[in-house]
Amino acid sequence: MNQFKTRSAISPHGRFLALLKLMRPKQWVKNGFVLAPLVFSAAFLDVSAIRHAVMAALFFCVASSATYIINDMYDIERDRRHPKKSKTRPLASGIVSVPAALSLLVVLYGVLLWGWFVAPKVLGVIGAYLVLNLAYTFVLKHQPVVDIFTIAIGFVLRVYAGAMALDVPVSSWMFITTLCLALYLAAVKRRQELSQSGTEGRKVLERYSVSLVDRYAEMSATGALLFYSMFVMSAKLELVITVPLVLFGLFRYWFVVEALDGGESPTDALLADWQLLLTVVLWVAACGWALWPVQG
Repeated sequence: MNQFKTRSAISPHGRFLALLKLMRPKQWVKNGFVLAPLVFSAAFLDVSAIRHAVMAALFFCVASSATYIINDMYDIERDRRHPKKSKTRPLASGIVSVPAALSLLVVLYGVLLWGWFVAPKVLGVIGAYLVLNLAYTFVLKHQPVVDIFTIAIGFVLRVYAGAMALDVPVSSWMFITTLCLALYLAAVKRRQELSQSGTEGRKVLERYSVSLVDRYAEMSATGALLFYSMFVMSAKLELVITVPLVLFGLFRYWFVVEALDGGESPTDALLADWQLLLTVVLWVAACGWALWPVQG
């Protein structure tokens, strides 16, 4: 009854914002990985390539929002018992009803179905992403180590979708770099969940320890830096100027985690720290300079 009253008291504008929050638009930052092939193929001056890459990223935003809704519906009872999620998650807090969430989910899947006729190769990759995340929601997120790798593979699929949008090959070094970086972010996320909320937030956290996921994070960060360095040297030597920026970004992110107690949400950590944001901007600018087509 209280939840019904809460929903009834919300204005149409408030309901729209609640549905938008259910889609987690801040998390769409992760879909920037879809644009990586656009940058490293030096196609960022081609209007057609930009259009195809951005469309692929937008489709991935729709797909990731759909997976968040399914995950929130599946976890609704657990989230209602969580001290933070019970207030911040629209479904768990009762601001959005389950039927409303289902209606939004149908709309999102309808957009993806339309996308199949627009960009079938991209939607094929997105289809694999959706299946992977269904498996994650119902089974894989309860399996230690497998859960971290499942999250990381989602980022690899983002890069692959960007390549399919442009019909360009992707370096194996880019794939393994993406995998290592995503493993690093996922391991840090698990670390912060453990240190901030204990094992209350996820059942799988009972199988982890802070020291274990620390080692996972350190190994993944080292791999990401090593493979990224090999990737840029094999792609174009001028890209070596971006390596110090990547190294600083890894250092700064770990500082945000350790000293500022961030990192449970990589997106929030990025958006809240101006030095991390500036590092990303400088990295994009440096990549653009190194890859800028030489005339004549």
